[in-house]
Amino acid sequence: MARQERAVRTRMTILEAAASVFDEYGYDRATIGEILARAGLTKGALYFHFPSKAALAEGVLTQQFSLTSVEPSSSKLQELVDTGLTVAYRMRRDPLVSAVARLSLDQDVRAQFGTSAITQWIDASGGLLTEAKKQGELLPHVVPADTAWQFSAAWTGVQVYSQILAQREDLEERVVSLFRHLLPSIAVPAVLASLEISVGRALELGARSDARAREEMTEELATTG
Repeated sequence: MARQERAVRTRMTILEAAASVFDEYGYDRATIGEILARAGLTKGALYFHFPSKAALAEGVLTQQFSLTSVEPSSSKLQELVDTGLTVAYRMRRDPLVSAVARLSLDQDVRAQFGTSAITQWIDASGGLLTEAKKQGELLPHVVPADTAWQFSAAWTGVQVYSQILAQREDLEERVVSLFRHLLPSIAVPAVLASLEISVGRALELGARSDARAREEMTEELATTG
């Protein structure tokens, strides 16, 4: 295996191990020792890529958009829905996505890195809603920035409640319900009727997301090989 390819694999192994530890214990209680044990690597290998626990947390946080991207849609409201459904799917199955959610709400992490992990999601949602309004998908009274804030806060509340009450086993169903409750207040009726909002849609999008992640890893390894 080429040296650069091995480095890419090692870095991802470390991030996945760190994510699982952060997700289970939170930032403050997570230890480098536990991360090393899960990664099966030496301290030297870890510190070559990440010099501190803070750097590991930052590395995990930077993965949030690459892991949950969706294919562009002609309907920006559908793209907003698809993003929410994809995150729900990946959050239940990928420790990196789950860890991003936990770290973004962690007070110690916010003290070090600020609130960008949250505001980036609000801004991304606001961008889709702004495009949706330009395309005539939204009702006249809708202010995209305000709606993006409310949607993001509601989505976060849903995933937190789902984690506490059901270990996220019902997360896709809860996110579907969230969209079905909120979208009628912002979407033009004809657009609302055309949207695909279902658990089946979440599973389909999740499978595509998994395949895309594998392809991207293969391409990255090929580039560095």
